[in-house]
Amino acid sequence: MKSGTFHLDALARCKRLVEPALRESVSRLHPLVEKMAAYAFGWCDVDGDPCGGDGGKGLRPALAVLSAEAVGADGEHAVAGAVTVELVHAFSIVHDDIMDGDERRRDRLTVWKAYGLGPAVLAGDALLAQAIDTLGRASGGPAATRLISGTLVDVVRGQADDLAFESRPWTGAHAVTLQEYTSMAARKTGALTGCASALGAVLGAAPGPLIGAMGEMGRQLGLALQAVDDLLGIWGDPSVTGKPVHSDVRRQKKTLPLIAALLADTTAARELAALLEAPQPPDPHLVAALAEEAGGRSFARNAARRHLDRARATLRDPRLDPVAADELRDLTDFLAERTR
Repeated sequence: MKSGTFHLDALARCKRLVEPALRESVSRLHPLVEKMAAYAFGWCDVDGDPCGGDGGKGLRPALAVLSAEAVGADGEHAVAGAVTVELVHAFSIVHDDIMDGDERRRDRLTVWKAYGLGPAVLAGDALLAQAIDTLGRASGGPAATRLISGTLVDVVRGQADDLAFESRPWTGAHAVTLQEYTSMAARKTGALTGCASALGAVLGAAPGPLIGAMGEMGRQLGLALQAVDDLLGIWGDPSVTGKPVHSDVRRQKKTLPLIAALLADTTAARELAALLEAPQPPDPHLVAALAEEAGGRSFARNAARRHLDRARATLRDPRLDPVAADELRDLTDFLAERTR
């Protein structure tokens, strides 16, 4: 299976290339926040003792490395960029868990739950500062700086939209629309994956049009990733997600499957709307069942696959190195597997 080949080979190769530099960057932090950062990456337990964690999938660093290789450069040129985007991603996760009140991630306590709110905020700030410092030590020049600064603006705007959605009604004139959701996801998730692939191309000294193409490929992957995460937030296996079953339903987050399901002109959609708008907390099992019956699950799955198809179309560019482009296509196959 191609997705398995990617996961075992190219992804592991990129992690082996990037992780030593990532650990070195984290080691430059103040000891207090260094321990929390190492915990966030899964390298140690709460007390700071090594625990052999794998640090997650490493999709964004792999995007940076493979994108550099796709434009004809050595993947090592993109290591600083890969470290930068992984630090930014970790920062966003630490703060996102605080804002969402999530107590568990990857089947263990989140940073704020393990160390407290104040220290966790500081850890997120430190990760962001370290990301900027890491990129500043690279040779990307003004183009790389503009790319990461613009991405940070987008990520914050996307997170702000996501928070604002929580106070919006489920139905009616002020309900969150699919267009608003897509715009939020493009900023919150798509901006960083687009930055990862574009940054790889920048550090690989690619021409402007090719940098733009690689950035668009990453953005489409990010939109697919968000749709997949929304699916897993309702129907995901806790042993895989590390979160309680129906976690997004329990928080009543306005995610793609629920927004799409409520737009259906069906009995299930109307029952779902009544359930979500009731004053008492809804039964998450019933919400998940009605959302699936109303077509929300299939809509989100198809949306993820459309975005993956658009990413694959970009990778047919004849200017790209065929081997690296194939590995990036394998990444889209790996993500497609998670929608099933």
